[in-house]
Amino acid sequence: MSETVAPTTASEPIGILAGWGRYPIIVAESLRRHGFRVIGLGVRDHADPQFAQVCDEHEWIGLGSVGRVIRSFRQHGVKRAVMAGKIHKVTFYRPGWLLRHRPDWTAMRTFYRHFVTGAKDRKDDSLLSALVEAYAAAGIEVVPATDFVPELLVEPGQLAGRPLSAKQVRDVEFGWELAKHMGRLDVGQTVCVKDQAVLAVEAIEGTDECIRRAGELCRQGGFVVVKVAKPQQDMRFDVPTIGLNTLESIAAAGGRILAVEAHRTILLDAPLFHQTAQRLKLSVVALCNEAAVSRAA
Repeated sequence: MSETVAPTTASEPIGILAGWGRYPIIVAESLRRHGFRVIGLGVRDHADPQFAQVCDEHEWIGLGSVGRVIRSFRQHGVKRAVMAGKIHKVTFYRPGWLLRHRPDWTAMRTFYRHFVTGAKDRKDDSLLSALVEAYAAAGIEVVPATDFVPELLVEPGQLAGRPLSAKQVRDVEFGWELAKHMGRLDVGQTVCVKDQAVLAVEAIEGTDECIRRAGELCRQGGFVVVKVAKPQQDMRFDVPTIGLNTLESIAAAGGRILAVEAHRTILLDAPLFHQTAQRLKLSVVALCNEAAVSRAA
């Protein structure tokens, strides 16, 4: 696996656009350990307050603060930036979000055809690609966060729990193929299956809600959760991420197996993740493709 990218200059400033979860915090801590200055912009109602404490400079922004992001990064000399953490897309469908997040003029120009005219769709890749292009036009390159913390990408193998049974292998293979199709359509990256029947498919609600819905529909439990990267995965954003919350959600819903894609999934808090999976009696496996599960079983 590649080593962490070094600063191009002494104390090079790296910008972080921080969404929900621990991932932005872990990225910021790693960047500072490797000699970078961290210029953090935490998205309001998403970023953890702790994120501000691990940055050299920090501001709170709204989802519509595209112009402000550009001005702030320029002010601090940022030429490279990363996106880390989830943005809850359901925010766009809640009353009053425009007042709360106040799109500025640059945001309006960037997303006008997505949100006003309807000429373009609102898929994750479409919106995030438009955002990346707006930053690039301003001289700010968005790069994969994993370029700086490659050690977070999970390696292939049995991460926790017992090896999969033949029946569970069939469910993983079945779910993997379906999840890849959903990813290709940019719908979601997670599916829950039992006995080669689909219980739930992730869409706008996110992974945890998808898992909860599967538990409500399959009260006997024992189902399999498969989470993969999109076939067209852009590693600059929306990279599949698993952590303690994922495990807790699966256990609470009655699931028993988590299968993820090796080298294309971010694993947070690895030592505690392994301990928690063992405590909750969950099996976790990381695979390179759906055929690898048969060899891993």
